Amino acid sequence: MKRSRTSKAWMREHVNDFYVQQAKREGYRSRAAFKLIEINQRDRLIGRGMTVVDLGATPGGWSQIAAGLVGAAGQIIAIDLLPMEALRGVTFIQGSIDDDAVMQQLRTAAAARGVDLVISDMSPNISGIDVVDQARVMALAERTLEISRNYLKPGGHLLVKVFQGQGFEAFLRSMRALFTEVVTRKPEASRGRSNEIYLLGKRRRTVAAEAAPALPPSSK
Repeated sequence: MKRSRTSKAWMREHVNDFYVQQAKREGYRSRAAFKLIEINQRDRLIGRGMTVVDLGATPGGWSQIAAGLVGAAGQIIAIDLLPMEALRGVTFIQGSIDDDAVMQQLRTAAAARGVDLVISDMSPNISGIDVVDQARVMALAERTLEISRNYLKPGGHLLVKVFQGQGFEAFLRSMRALFTEVVTRKPEASRGRSNEIYLLGKRRRTVAAEAAPALPPSSK
């Protein structure tokens, strides 16, 4: 009964959410589109002709925004376990990011150009048990970082959602080792009660420089 009441409350909040309504008005696939719009306006991550990998892409809100920004000369490679309705300029791969066959498809799709940016708004299925949910979130973030390490060009960037809690500081250290700068972002479109935060790794180090010391994260 408690879960039913909670689900109904979430549905009422979702239906009445400003960003949900705005997404419908502007033709975006999800309210999450506004998170990427805001971060990109601040940090200028996505430009014409870039190759962007969108992990956990369905229903396609971030891919939709990214495709418009990279233009016809760019490339979006979207990956998700769930199906996604086709988007112009987006190559969709359905499957798990832990599946070698999926990674081979990514490797093939990105081979000619390399990857300029990895973006991930992934969340696990929430159980309601904080310690379990935190572990699942951080596992997704760690896999995202591993993919970035394997596919990003030197100088490329990573934008990944995490939850603050157990494992956050260790993950932050791993990001600092891979990028020359790591900053935090909390877009207005994030729900106020959510403890989600986005980490932005700027300028992937060359392999030789990955072990170099890095500055603490900044919210500037």
